[in-house]
Amino acid sequence: MHIGGLQKLTLLDYPGHIACTVFTSGCNFRCPFCHNASLVLPEQFGPAMDPEEFFAFLGKRKGILDGVAVTGGEPLLHKDMPAFLERIKALGFGVKLDTNGSFPDMLESLIREGLVDRVAMDIKNSPALYGETAGLPGMDLSAIDRSRALLLEGRVEYEFRTTVVAPLHTEESLKEAAEWIRGAKEYYLQQYKNPGSVLHDEGLRPYGETQMRALADAVRPIVPNVQLRGI
Repeated sequence: MHIGGLQKLTLLDYPGHIACTVFTSGCNFRCPFCHNASLVLPEQFGPAMDPEEFFAFLGKRKGILDGVAVTGGEPLLHKDMPAFLERIKALGFGVKLDTNGSFPDMLESLIREGLVDRVAMDIKNSPALYGETAGLPGMDLSAIDRSRALLLEGRVEYEFRTTVVAPLHTEESLKEAAEWIRGAKEYYLQQYKNPGSVLHDEGLRPYGETQMRALADAVRPIVPNVQLRGI
């Protein structure tokens, strides 16, 4: 496990919980709009945090925090993630996991074993534009599709989310993405932002608030509970 960072308090990353956020390094996608380049590109990785230091921190926050948001990078790249989450759960914390959905076997195992309480899965774009949007043209979507179907079963609290970036996303591509997750309990369209650490920002731009609201309105007949985030 390579822990690339720790945010000691968040009221946003794990809805309904006072939590911390732990960042794992490494990702198998290369989304050009990713704002965590230092967690994606190995040549930009900083020193890893000792897991024992993290668990010592958690031990001191019992009764103050009630959850841990695990994000990346892609957390499920790490084969020791189940053991890591088991230790978090043993301390009495809820776990919210962020994933790109490319490791359905591990995701299914974590759900079955009760090691995650909420899962946030990225839906990068419509299936036709997925590889381009994820920075992996021609990628096989079978693993993504299995994770999508698994969450739609409703065995764990979940959300789907799409970071909306011009010109990668259009009204039509978002409607096609929504069709893919029809029946979802929660779907968020997130406004793209560049904090200065984006993987490949050239040619990318955010949609304004009015445009974002129009895109949500276009999706709503397909996924009625679509919401905006970050505007």
